[in-house]
Amino acid sequence: MLVALTACGSGGDGAAEDGKGGGGKPAAADRTAPSKAVVSIAPKDGAKSVATSGALKVTAEQGKLSSVKVSDTKGNEIEGTVAKDGASWKPAHHLAAATEYRVHAVAKDGEGRESAKDQTFTTLVPENTFVGHFTPEDGSKVGVGMPVSLRFTRGITAPEAVERAVTVTAEPKVEIRSQWYGNDRLDFRPEEYWEPGTKVTVKLNLDGVEGRPGVYGEQAKEVSFTIGRSQVSTVDAKKKTMKVERDGKVLKTIPITAGAPGTTTYNGEMVITEKHEVTRMNGETVGFGGEYDIKDVPHAMRLSTSGTFIHGNYWSGGAFGNYNASHGCVGLRDTRGGWDKKAPGAWFYDNSMIGDVVVVKNSDDKKIQWWNGLNAWNLDWEKWNPQPKR
Repeated sequence: MLVALTACGSGGDGAAEDGKGGGGKPAAADRTAPSKAVVSIAPKDGAKSVATSGALKVTAEQGKLSSVKVSDTKGNEIEGTVAKDGASWKPAHHLAAATEYRVHAVAKDGEGRESAKDQTFTTLVPENTFVGHFTPEDGSKVGVGMPVSLRFTRGITAPEAVERAVTVTAEPKVEIRSQWYGNDRLDFRPEEYWEPGTKVTVKLNLDGVEGRPGVYGEQAKEVSFTIGRSQVSTVDAKKKTMKVERDGKVLKTIPITAGAPGTTTYNGEMVITEKHEVTRMNGETVGFGGEYDIKDVPHAMRLSTSGTFIHGNYWSGGAFGNYNASHGCVGLRDTRGGWDKKAPGAWFYDNSMIGDVVVVKNSDDKKIQWWNGLNAWNLDWEKWNPQPKR
């Protein structure tokens, strides 16, 4: 009886020899056994001249990836994401060119056992490269109308890839959109003028981007600039006046002379992109033949690539405030040599900065094209593209 009771009692905890006893715990997994997970990395270990996009792949079979780290020899890591099913990982963006990378990937099988793999490879050395020249300059302070403009040294045939490698952000945060002009210029702007005091940051992650077949970017650079006070000056071509407003307050109303009939001034919002205390203006450079060649134009500020300036004028006599006499520029009364700092031309020059806005209205001309200068504000906001997801 004692033996029988003991036997009966031992069976009550469900621990039968075959593990199928009623209500008992299954046998624990053997943690010392090798993991069934298999990690695969492409390209192969030690590979050379690897493509900067599309070649790096990390996968797992009979398990799920738990971590993937890809870094260069300087410790810079490549961000990436593991698929929801844990079977693959892909980088968030392209790789840099001529760079050695190390991949460390870990996967776990269904029993939680880990399997790891390490490989190294080196990306290609490009024979042909391009860079993007940026405006405005790094560290500069500019007016509220200054867009970000990039001009590439080679025509781009893969605009989406290039645009994904450029990020423009602002603090305080604001939506920023982009637009291509041709295949070598990319501009960015917010919906309205920047708020004074805004810090704008441009990140160029172009190193390794294939902008056109066999041509790769070579920049990995961050630049920033700050927005100064808000100054918007409005030229009324009919009234022949310019109202200068700063931070919402009128500083001064100045008599002007705009484009004469037949050589009228563009309408629209124009941004000051250059300042010259004295410059030469020759009609031959802008399609007016030998109609004029003035070697000492004072206090000139460029408003368009095609030759529109707002500048001091000492030769137009009584035109200011009375009639329009220029070849398309906006003229302000000034002195030869610019010695009179109280003259309207000198005063406006001294009180203007790169990035300030000059708006022309009521001229018998069309609106200036957005790409003629840095005049992004003349293209409707709806036609600008949201920055791509990265």
